[in-house]
Amino acid sequence: MAEPPGEPSAGPSPPELASASAGADDGSQGIEAAGPGPGTWLELTVEADQEAVEAVSEILARVASGGVAVEVPFVPELEGLVARPDPSRPAIVRGYLPAPNEDAIRPAVAAVEAALGHLSAFGLRPIGELETRFLREADWASAWKAHVRVLRIGRRLVIRPSWRRYRPAADEVVVTLDPGQAFGTGLHPTTRLCLRALEDLGEAGRLGPETRVLDLGSGSGILALAAGKLGAGRILALDVDPIAVEATAANARRNGLADRVEVRRGSLPSGAGPFDVILANLVATVLIELAPRLAAELAPRGVLVASGIVIDRAAEVEAAFGEAGLVVADRLVEGDWIAGEWRRRSPGPGSPAWTRARPAGRSG
Repeated sequence: MAEPPGEPSAGPSPPELASASAGADDGSQGIEAAGPGPGTWLELTVEADQEAVEAVSEILARVASGGVAVEVPFVPELEGLVARPDPSRPAIVRGYLPAPNEDAIRPAVAAVEAALGHLSAFGLRPIGELETRFLREADWASAWKAHVRVLRIGRRLVIRPSWRRYRPAADEVVVTLDPGQAFGTGLHPTTRLCLRALEDLGEAGRLGPETRVLDLGSGSGILALAAGKLGAGRILALDVDPIAVEATAANARRNGLADRVEVRRGSLPSGAGPFDVILANLVATVLIELAPRLAAELAPRGVLVASGIVIDRAAEVEAAFGEAGLVVADRLVEGDWIAGEWRRRSPGPGSPAWTRARPAGRSG
């Protein structure tokens, strides 16, 4: 998750509300409505550089009570049956809100336009214009599903949306996911970095029947599920958001992991440590704040995988974890994001920071 931008102070006037063109080729023809009214929803669409996706998603989420979906461009493989994310192309972020009449939606559209203008003013990453269209209530909830593909993450992990069919190869590990309104589909770099780190731990024999795993800030449960699929025997998924708790529990049942994945609403201390593996895909500010508590939850020979760290704040996170008695042993990098693997400091001389650096592409 990227850290959200500040509140907007000003921005351009809202666009005219209009339906998508009749020539749309996104598989959603025939679900559009002519305008606002009872049983109608407004779809907000923004094209954004992938490094800006979480900031744009946060802006849309302020008004999109129907949820936010992200469509990441992909490169097809296996004759189109599976895909890999393509980080070189922009993503599409969509949000959905009820549209009973124009008076109900114009303030929301204006607020989103203002916030996007404020974000664009920084000039950090390209962000497109806000586009809108109306959808009939009977179809809006499924409209975003047309844009979600089966994704391969790393060497063996495959993320399959629950509504898509897929026949895995013999060595593939498939996680079936329905994110609902919860964060975490495997599309964002921070999630992909965690999944690749998990895959490395699995191949190193660190995820066995007796391994205790904590997924802090579980979102959709994607990391907890991947840990279970890779062999971890006991997993605790924590999140403060009740929607995330519900989504994680449902996805655990969907993957046949309900007996190994315990889901709770809450944060640290967990009251269930110590853990052999801790997964914390958060943001730098939260990781720094939680550093002492994360260290307290970690078993003596345990591994903490922390992600959601922008490169510019890596040194701050490293310093906070160092003060908590942790030393970084490995990291993965994708674009402007870093995931680090931390362990307890050995009793010998101090270890250098970021002892190994590996581009995420080497795992893909």
